[in-house]
Amino acid sequence: MKLYTFSRSSASFRVRIALNLKGLSCESVPIHLTRGGGEQHSAAFRSVNPQALVPVLEDAGHMLYQSLAIIEYLEETHPAPALLPAAPADRARVRALALSIACEIHPLNNLRVLGYLTKTLNVDDDQKKAWYRHWVEQGLAQMEEQLSADQATGRFCHGDAPTLADCCLVPQIFNAKRFDCNLTHVPTVMRIFDACMAVDAFETASPEHHPEPA
Repeated sequence: MKLYTFSRSSASFRVRIALNLKGLSCESVPIHLTRGGGEQHSAAFRSVNPQALVPVLEDAGHMLYQSLAIIEYLEETHPAPALLPAAPADRARVRALALSIACEIHPLNNLRVLGYLTKTLNVDDDQKKAWYRHWVEQGLAQMEEQLSADQATGRFCHGDAPTLADCCLVPQIFNAKRFDCNLTHVPTVMRIFDACMAVDAFETASPEHHPEPA
């Protein structure tokens, strides 16, 4: 397998966690998202993914796009250890938690959106950070309500083993910290984050272990 990735990409980080949790080795192909206008826009990379996005997983001749679709592929092709529970309602809960981050929080604050704010709408740096913090803090507050009120929440987002939801939560908290978001209002979220980071699969997937290409 080969993973086209970028150290600080939340979506790439999710897939790196999933690969680690499943004990799968994978060749890393770093794609720098900011240098020279972004290597993802090069003709070479667009031949890999016309969306000009990372991650991309290459496996057995297949090019797989979108982080959650990639993780579901890994779940189906390498089912143990499972990242989705067995019961349909529990699987739906884990997917909903993952999608709350991947579809509700992250898209408002990804590199393309922040670039449009500054380059097209002429938003200054303080305003950009205010935008980022507003949506992240609001989204995490809503997730805190979901997690703290549900008995299905355990050491991790669902029970006492990492799931797809935790693969999404950890990268979002990394980015929240990078932008100095207030996280004091989400104690359950942060407790789960700390539990995840005590697991080697999460720690070794983090950006500091995947330096940006020279």
